[in-house]
Amino acid sequence: MDGEGFPEEYKPEAKAFSQILDEYRASEGLNWTMLSPAFEIAPGERTGKYNTALDTPAGASISAEDFAVALIDEAEEPKHAGHRFTVAN
Repeated sequence: MDGEGFPEEYKPEAKAFSQILDEYRASEGLNWTMLSPAFEIAPGERTGKYNTALDTPAGASISAEDFAVALIDEAEEPKHAGHRFTVAN
């Protein structure tokens, strides 16, 4: 959100989630995971394939369908407990 070109209209939401992430990281005994979509998320094709990254963008865009797949995959087989991870196509 601090990078050049980040849309002003998205900054309030991004700041709120940044504060929540800080609170999660400062917590003790809380089992948490935060999933962040790519900068652009929109309806599209469900491929079932996506890239992940920790605390950095995994890419520029993701379909809403593949974001849902990533969310369910993490719920069924947690791999990012205690971390924020991002997904993109």
